[in-house]
Amino acid sequence: MPEAALRVRALRKVYQDVVAVNGVDLEVPPGQCFGLLGPNGAGKTTTIEICEGLTARDAGEVEVLGMRWETDARALKQRLGIQLQETQLSDKLTVEETVRLFRSFFDKGPTPERVIALVQLEEKRRSRVGTLSGGQKQRLALACALVGDPEILFLDEPTTGLDPQARRQLWDLIEEFKRAGRTILLTTHYMDEAERLCEQVAIMDHGKIIALGSPRELVASIGVEHVLEFSADGAAQRLDVAELRALEGVRDAQIETGAVRMQVTALHRAVPALLAELGRRDVKLTELRTHSATLEDVFVTLTGRHLRDE
Repeated sequence: MPEAALRVRALRKVYQDVVAVNGVDLEVPPGQCFGLLGPNGAGKTTTIEICEGLTARDAGEVEVLGMRWETDARALKQRLGIQLQETQLSDKLTVEETVRLFRSFFDKGPTPERVIALVQLEEKRRSRVGTLSGGQKQRLALACALVGDPEILFLDEPTTGLDPQARRQLWDLIEEFKRAGRTILLTTHYMDEAERLCEQVAIMDHGKIIALGSPRELVASIGVEHVLEFSADGAAQRLDVAELRALEGVRDAQIETGAVRMQVTALHRAVPALLAELGRRDVKLTELRTHSATLEDVFVTLTGRHLRDE
């Protein structure tokens, strides 16, 4: 195994007048789950499709398992597993027939029965794909990516549209693959997904990487321990943001669509100071909530907007 399972240098891709990927550098060590995070349109899917050999790059270099698509395409296809953002499988085939079909594309790998058991679809083995739920179809797509016993697994938005239980089931499968010492490149716009699964993450926006590191390192980099959000009887617009920022334990404050969002370094000081300020202004709270800083807060700090705003 080379020092880096995946190495990308100065990657660039342009579609007509839209720069989808603009000078991306990545290095993914073997045996890690590496996350590409960002909103829709950030360039995540284009980046991963270039690494998978599905999309041609305009500039830059891509090296996968020490090989290049230009010279080693067949060997690479035998060593990679790919789950696309939307996997279209034949509705009329059964689960078992689908897995057997994909297993036939590879020189080696586990038996279809073993893979079906791995993704917990034994009871649906003889069911047609068209009858499966969304979560079951995602698990089947993962099974098709695993049948060749891949050294690198590419997962593009694997849990989009799934209910919470289906998401957690898929997370468990991904973590089991990772425990086997394999490498994963994962794209997602769910920050909690990246925080749970990834050792390293790169946050993308407008085709560029704007932050890189472990989830803990990135959260620590913004210097904020907690985020405090509150609404106040339609009176938030009358509050003075500069005075809120000056409160003890507060690093920053913003008014967003009628609510106030505050980045807090000392929650036990900021909450009493805020309540005192609201009492002085005779502003009544309608909602108050806090949470520990997350990768979502890193994105907000770096870009000034939420992922859900995209």
